Amino acid sequence: MASSRNIGLTKCVNGDGLHGVTVQERTFRDINFIQMGQRRDSLVLFATLLLFWMMLMGRLDGDVLLVGTIISLVITLFCHQGLSFFTEFRLSRQAVIAGFRYYGHFFFELVRSNLRMAKIVLSPQLPINPGIVKVRTRLKSRMGRLMLANSITLTPGTLTVELEGEWLYIHWVTVTTTDIEEATREIVSGFETYLEVIYG
Repeated sequence: MASSRNIGLTKCVNGDGLHGVTVQERTFRDINFIQMGQRRDSLVLFATLLLFWMMLMGRLDGDVLLVGTIISLVITLFCHQGLSFFTEFRLSRQAVIAGFRYYGHFFFELVRSNLRMAKIVLSPQLPINPGIVKVRTRLKSRMGRLMLANSITLTPGTLTVELEGEWLYIHWVTVTTTDIEEATREIVSGFETYLEVIYG
């Protein structure tokens, strides 16, 4: 009787169509599923931190990559829970492709903005029109908005002063418009197109 009672306690029969599966088996399966999710999140966090490092350094020398890899690995191992928003990356084929396109677009804008600023500095007239403009983003994820704000800041000529929900306040060296929609197209849209696919 005791034996049959124990067997009955370990059998799981419910509405999801799984009959004869023991509680232990379901527990192990759930643990494996959680562990797989944690490994995926850690991988995404590591890759995102390393890409951030590469953006900040602006070069791909061996020593830069080595130091970035070590730093990213240490942060991933010891600060995983506190940086959960870094794992908002959509792990899909479209997101990966958009990621490569995003960094291609970023480095293109980085070079173009540097040349534009050099032209301004070398001009005797110093043709600047500094000011703060308000722009809007359609990005919903925290990570997407953070990446957008950093991309704008790292591009010479623009600096993200404040990020408040869907609104960003940008210091712009050469203000060409104060209209929100036009300023958004000029400053935000290029980055946002790819970040929306990557993070949402």
